[in-house]
Amino acid sequence: MGLFSFTQEIAMDLGTANTIILNNGKIVVDEPSVVALDRRTDKMIAVGERAKMMYEKENPNIRTVRPLRDGVIADFNACEQMMRGLIKKVNMGNRFFSPSLRMVIGVPSGSTEVELRAVRDSAEHAGGRDVYLIFEPMAAAIGIGIDVEAPEGNMIVDIGGGSTEIAVISLGGIVSNNSIRIAGDDLTADIQEYMSRQHNVKVSERMAERIKIHVGAALTDLGDDAPEDYIVRGPNRITALPMEVPVNYQEVAHCLEKSIAKIETAILSALEQTPPELYADIVLNGIYLAGGGALLRGLDKRLTDKINIPFHIAEDPLLSVAKGTGIALKNVDRFSFLMR
Repeated sequence: MGLFSFTQEIAMDLGTANTIILNNGKIVVDEPSVVALDRRTDKMIAVGERAKMMYEKENPNIRTVRPLRDGVIADFNACEQMMRGLIKKVNMGNRFFSPSLRMVIGVPSGSTEVELRAVRDSAEHAGGRDVYLIFEPMAAAIGIGIDVEAPEGNMIVDIGGGSTEIAVISLGGIVSNNSIRIAGDDLTADIQEYMSRQHNVKVSERMAERIKIHVGAALTDLGDDAPEDYIVRGPNRITALPMEVPVNYQEVAHCLEKSIAKIETAILSALEQTPPELYADIVLNGIYLAGGGALLRGLDKRLTDKINIPFHIAEDPLLSVAKGTGIALKNVDRFSFLMR
C-alpha cells in the first residue's frame, strides 16, 4: 500500500459566511458558503465565490442558497452539494478514484445532538469515511496558539457569521460556554434595517455587508483610526428614484449598539459561571477575540472598557478556527475532546 495513499485528510471550518478547507496544513479552499442550484433539477451550477456573485442577482431558473443559518445547517441537501463541490476543488488524488476522506469539522459549541448529526451526515454523504467534530471555540483556541490541555483558564470569544461562541477552556475541555445566535449576519441585518428607516434607501444584504466592512464600528469615537464615509447608492424606498447617501462610522456604531450589547451580556454571563480559580487566570491572560466579528473597529477597546479584562484580537481572526481544525487533524489520536 506504500505506493498509493487511499485516505486523504482534510480539516474544514464549515461557517455560516465562509467555508475554509485545509489539506496537509495548507489552506486550499477559502470561499463563501453559498451554492447555486438549478430550480428544475436541483443540480449544482456553482459553488463558493462564483455562487456568491450570483447571490441576489439570480433569474427564475436559478436559486442561490446559503445552506447554513445561525451556525447550523438550514438546508440539508444544499449543504451536502456545497461540501461536495468545495471538496472537489481541493483536487484530491486523481480522477479515477475518489479517496476515502478523514475529516475534522468545526461546529458551534451550542449545537444540539440533532445539529451535530446533520453535520456528520452531510460530511459522510459528501465522501467522509472518518468524521471527527470539534467545537469551534476549542478549535479557535488551538489556532491562536493556546495550550488547551494546560491546567489554566483561557477564554475565547468567536464571533462568526451566524453565532457567537464564548467558551472558557481548561485541561482540554470546555468549562463554561455560551453560544448565542447574534453575530455578523445580525449586524448586517441591523444595517439594512437602519438604512431603510433612517435614509429611506433600499439596500441588499450584500450592500449592507459592504457598509459593515468599510465603516463598521463598535465605538462612536475612534479618534485617528476613523474610516472615511462610504457612499451608498440605491433606490428610494418610496419614489424608487436613485439616491446617493454618505454613511459614516458613527451612524453604523449607533445602529449596531443593541446587538453588540447582547454580545457583551453573553460574555458577562459566561464569566459568571466560571470557577474563581479559572477566573483569576482569565483576568491575567486576557480574553481572545476570533472570527470575522473581531475585525469590527473598536470592538476590543469597547469590551475592555466594559468588562475590565484586556481583550486581544487573534492575529488572523478569520482563519483561527480553520488553523485549529488543521492542528487537531494532525493530532487526532492525542486530543481527547474530538467527537467521533
